[in-house]
Amino acid sequence: MSLQNRRRFLHNSSLLAAMTACGALPRLAHAAEGNGPKLGIQLYSLRGYQREEALKYAAEIGFEQVEFYSGMLALNASDEEIAATKQQVADLGLSISGHGVNRFTKDAAENRKIFEFAKKLGTPCITADPDLDSFDSLNELVKEFDIRVAIHNHGPTHRYNKAIDVLRVIEGRDERIGACADLGHYIRSGQNAPEVIRLLKGRLYGIHLKDFAEMKDKTKGVILGKGHLNVEEVFTELHLAGFPANGALSLEYEENPQNPLADIRECYSVARTAMAAAVSAN
Repeated sequence: MSLQNRRRFLHNSSLLAAMTACGALPRLAHAAEGNGPKLGIQLYSLRGYQREEALKYAAEIGFEQVEFYSGMLALNASDEEIAATKQQVADLGLSISGHGVNRFTKDAAENRKIFEFAKKLGTPCITADPDLDSFDSLNELVKEFDIRVAIHNHGPTHRYNKAIDVLRVIEGRDERIGACADLGHYIRSGQNAPEVIRLLKGRLYGIHLKDFAEMKDKTKGVILGKGHLNVEEVFTELHLAGFPANGALSLEYEENPQNPLADIRECYSVARTAMAAAVSAN
């Protein structure tokens, strides 16, 4: 991005941040994206709140979909709790993009329980950290349930550290087994986020949109665009990669869990600006 374009991008992000803070933005900015992917939030970002409050904040900020995790809705939740949660999500004008990160093992019966939960929840995707001996089971379950499994990377020392680690394990597997690219953890692993998106094209079903200050293992999360993430280039590459319209595109902001709303609003504004710029450029 040229210096002039970067200044324009940051200026537009600042304007959108002001609009978000006063409540003017949420439904206005969505029109530019058309039928592309919806911007959501991984509810771990709002872990300092109870589920009902977290969902209300997600809708108020302007997110269109939410990705649950077990701390916000457990895998062993009752049918009644799942139904009530789905109703609250719908009443707020949101949709459910995914649930995770969930571990899969060689125990096919336990893996099936996670898929049965996902079916009840109505999510198209399970974000996952599958054991290497789980893939034969997963290959059959994704066919039976028609639910995607998106493998989540978790940085240095993790078994899915680099994009190539994900590509190796999904080779020859059903196409519904793919990747959830945590762009922040790829930064920690020393990988360029847009290049990761290009590598995973065709099997990319989830994004955890986050930024880190430094390209090293031990670093600090920052507002989108203030670290090593070129946010506009990320959305351009997602467009070129044909990221699915119902993909789990989730902002994940892990800092300041007891008072994250101002930071999340700023991240939201940066992402919206980048989405609009990517659409207009293509």
